[in-house]
Amino acid sequence: MTQQTEQTEQTTPTEGRVTMRTDGHVAVITLENEAKKNSYSPEMMEQLSDHLTAFEEDDELWVAVFCSAGDHTTAGLDMPKFFGPKATVKPRHPDKVDPFGLGRHCTKPVIAVVQGITFTVGIEMMLAADIVIAADTAVFQQLESKRGIAPLGGAHFRYLTSTGWGNAMYHLFLCDKFDAQEALRLGFVQEVVPVGTQLDRALELARQICTNAPLGIRATKIGAQAFVAAAEQAAIDHIPQIRDKVMDSDDAREGIQSFVERREAVFTGR
Repeated sequence: MTQQTEQTEQTTPTEGRVTMRTDGHVAVITLENEAKKNSYSPEMMEQLSDHLTAFEEDDELWVAVFCSAGDHTTAGLDMPKFFGPKATVKPRHPDKVDPFGLGRHCTKPVIAVVQGITFTVGIEMMLAADIVIAADTAVFQQLESKRGIAPLGGAHFRYLTSTGWGNAMYHLFLCDKFDAQEALRLGFVQEVVPVGTQLDRALELARQICTNAPLGIRATKIGAQAFVAAAEQAAIDHIPQIRDKVMDSDDAREGIQSFVERREAVFTGR
């Protein structure tokens, strides 16, 4: 029987949490906040970073599967907890793995699993992974600009590296929804499977990867990361300018207020 262990954070059921269990050489990291369609709080983002760091630093763990409980991947950030007077977000420690791959990267394979609503940061984190398995229910939307802000988790360059300029700008500018088959056509996901089988398929792939030499796999990823590092770093370095441009605008305040009030935003370009 394969040894399994589990790590959890002490939270109440309404807070949401991120857990990690291990199955042999595979780490399974799971977002659990179904009551809020798996929206992320700053505390949950920190838990995710902690688990990814633990995975990265454990030589007995070779592949991670990153998934979400329930019917949906994530509706995105719990906006008032990240922006505005009630924000509880804290800077991430640079020594910890960044779930968006903007700071410290995982150097081992990460397989992302998505289903249902996969919005904003859900797309950015899956694009920071290496392989994406999507249920046929998955629907995607990069909708930050509908909320008066802009993507800050890497969408502005990972759309480009995944699907090219025209397709990237089409979806980034329209902030539209697209389904799993379109994501497969664009190259955002690598497989689309019937809903309910997506995690099993990801675990199957993880175990197949584990039959290969872990040092060779890791060296391959590190080499690939070196190839894209220069261009990615230039885009990452530009994120503070994007943040400064949009976060203190009237449109950002309107976007967040409209989100809280559950209405359409009215933007002025200021």
